[in-house]
Amino acid sequence: MNQFPHHQSVLCLSASCLVLALTGLSTTAYAQETDSASDWYGNEIIVTATKRNESIQNVPFSINAQTAEAMQRMGATSIEDVSRSVAGLTVQNLGPGQSQVSVRGVSAGQVVRDQPGVKEQVGVYLDESVISMSLFTPDFDLFDLDRVETLRGPQGTLFGSGSEGGTVRYITKQPKLGQTEGTVEAGANVLKGGDVGYSGKGAINLPLGETAAIRAVGYAEHYAGFIDAIGPAAGKNINDGRRYGGRLSLLWEPAPGIKLTPRIIYQDIRTNGFNREDSYHLYYNELISPFDILPERTQYLKLREEFRDKTTLADFTANVDIGADVALTSITTYIHRDILVSRDASALTGSVSVTPFVVQFGVNPAIANLPSNLRDTTKLKQWTQELRLASTGAGPFQWVFGGFYSHVDRNYEQRLPTPGYDAFIDAAPAPFGPGASAGAANGFPLNSPYNADIPYIIKQYAAFGEASYKLGQFKLTAGGRYYDFKEERDFKTGGVFPNGDNRVGDKTGSTGFSPRFIASYEANRDLTFNVQASKGFRLGGVNDPLNLPLCNGGATGPDAATYGNRPTFEDETLWNYEAGVKASGSGITFNAAAFYNDIKNLQVTADAGSCSSRILFNVPKAHTAGLEAELSARVSPNLDLSLSGSYIDSKIDSNVTDGGGAIIAGIRKGNRLPTVPKFQMAAAATYTMEIAAETDWSFTASFQHVGDRYTQLDDQEPGKGSFTNSIYYDPATGAYGTGAFNFGSYKLGAYNLVNLSTGVSWDSGLSVTLYVNNLFDENALYSLDRERGGRGRLGYNIGTPRKIGVTVRKDF
Repeated sequence: MNQFPHHQSVLCLSASCLVLALTGLSTTAYAQETDSASDWYGNEIIVTATKRNESIQNVPFSINAQTAEAMQRMGATSIEDVSRSVAGLTVQNLGPGQSQVSVRGVSAGQVVRDQPGVKEQVGVYLDESVISMSLFTPDFDLFDLDRVETLRGPQGTLFGSGSEGGTVRYITKQPKLGQTEGTVEAGANVLKGGDVGYSGKGAINLPLGETAAIRAVGYAEHYAGFIDAIGPAAGKNINDGRRYGGRLSLLWEPAPGIKLTPRIIYQDIRTNGFNREDSYHLYYNELISPFDILPERTQYLKLREEFRDKTTLADFTANVDIGADVALTSITTYIHRDILVSRDASALTGSVSVTPFVVQFGVNPAIANLPSNLRDTTKLKQWTQELRLASTGAGPFQWVFGGFYSHVDRNYEQRLPTPGYDAFIDAAPAPFGPGASAGAANGFPLNSPYNADIPYIIKQYAAFGEASYKLGQFKLTAGGRYYDFKEERDFKTGGVFPNGDNRVGDKTGSTGFSPRFIASYEANRDLTFNVQASKGFRLGGVNDPLNLPLCNGGATGPDAATYGNRPTFEDETLWNYEAGVKASGSGITFNAAAFYNDIKNLQVTADAGSCSSRILFNVPKAHTAGLEAELSARVSPNLDLSLSGSYIDSKIDSNVTDGGGAIIAGIRKGNRLPTVPKFQMAAAATYTMEIAAETDWSFTASFQHVGDRYTQLDDQEPGKGSFTNSIYYDPATGAYGTGAFNFGSYKLGAYNLVNLSTGVSWDSGLSVTLYVNNLFDENALYSLDRERGGRGRLGYNIGTPRKIGVTVRKDF
């Protein structure tokens, strides 16, 4: 493919040679296999990527399965940790419980906390239950998981909306009949420049007679903080936190061929701050003093911050063998979530207060020094029901078809309590003055310049099916999904910043069909080639109105003309074309795929000029193309090596302009799609040896490289990062104004992580592991974090510093 540079062509050539050399070997369906007794059936991992139990070798598309043992060896405690070892999988971590996932470069940029109408581009499932929710996909603990499956490419046929780029599935360990077993684990760690973290976890499986069993899991963890703060709310390690939760599953087999599995899950996450490093802050910057330079891993705070996520999931899965080689499966799921994002918005409110309120309207400048707390709350209630039939026989014809329904009630609220604000507004000249604050409140609390209530009701119906037929060495698969989606939303605002909207019943909806076609050729039992064409989709939605009082020129100004009158955004669709090869044997496994994704109506977020609003635009054309490869080798009975990598070229293929022909929000032909590196790779080596009777020692070293990225499309436009109108306010003197500040390039630099671990395990089930993650203490920059487009505050969300820890585990 012409878009790959020379070194990638060499990789492709080497890969082709390796495939030819591996004739006579068997495959792993592009999956990196790792030892785990619970995951292997013979020499195969059993997965459910096609909604049926199937050897990963027989899955005819690109899939990776990271087993429990593999995740333990790499020290993975989150999906972000897992992603660095999975080719083509990228996770942007904005803190615990706030991860954004992309696969194969299908990304439109960072989803900001106050964008509840934005839909996800990757579906995330806990077993059979869909749990993805744009920014707030639950960050479940990986303890007592069987594996994490990453299904690359559109999975809309079987997994529906949100699975446009791919699907990530957490597969938990299930209750087992007739067995008593369990695990207990304790750990402690310390961060460089931070404090101490610790955890305790346990799982037990108990039989309840001959036909039932229960599995209980509990865990609690204290997150070590590593961010310091200066300012009125100064402190050390202010982003520490905790997570606790558990799962309780029951398996009951009342008769042969019937399996009933009710389950309940609860998790509570709280952090006392965010992994943000400020570079420019309204109250502390080089425009105030050349010595006001914030140190690394430091932020300025007037108020302490908080994130809280309480998640309850209850589901019931029924599997019934109804005879004639047909199985019926029903999955009923209810999710309740209560999320709070409490931020120090003093820089946001203060910058708006400086301009336009002080500069243009003559408000007392001291208004800009008030502490201001932005509180975003999300309350979610979601019901889903899936019912499907599937063939279970061993014949050449296999099929699955079913229906899906979801009902989402999502209530999003914003409050901006800023004590004392109304007194300044009411004492100001026109257009403010006595009673102005109360008149703008629209029923919301006083001394809160921005308030919003935005309840959503989202309903979706779908019918899906897929069938395959094996004829000799060929296997053909075809399927599709029809969906009907409806969204209704109210929008009420109040305060002196917004319009005082009272919009009821904003609606949007769509219907569509997503097909998939796969052809596989088994050259021999050791070598298989696959080609695929498939379609994925991402649901559209309703845009929020602009905050016209803050827009340059108000309702008739240029920002309103450019970003206004865009009530909805359309469904995003993608056609994926890929070819893959899989081969393994003699201790070596090689898996690779090349792909091209043609994207229509890409949903891109635009900061709406000076309006402190965000609007989603549909970009007519974009694409991603790339190569992913994974290689593992058992060099000897003691030594295992693995190597994985991906190269992705993802770009905008059309311009979006305003009435004067100027590019809007970086939507320029040739610009890279954001958040995704062009090149990402991981390498690992594990050496194991017996050091005494019934005692093994192991050592693992891994290297992970993540290439450079952008947070948003607009970040790569000429001149970005160089400001002529950065806003400042000196709390000590009351001086205020705007000035020039050069932040530098918005490009997020590449970073490398080296992790080491060593441990001793005994046949009794006891193991002790020492580990160092991020050995060289790299300050990885994950994304930009900004207020007022960077004019009020600008910095980075960053990764964890060097972590040194120990884990003690006992299986019984």
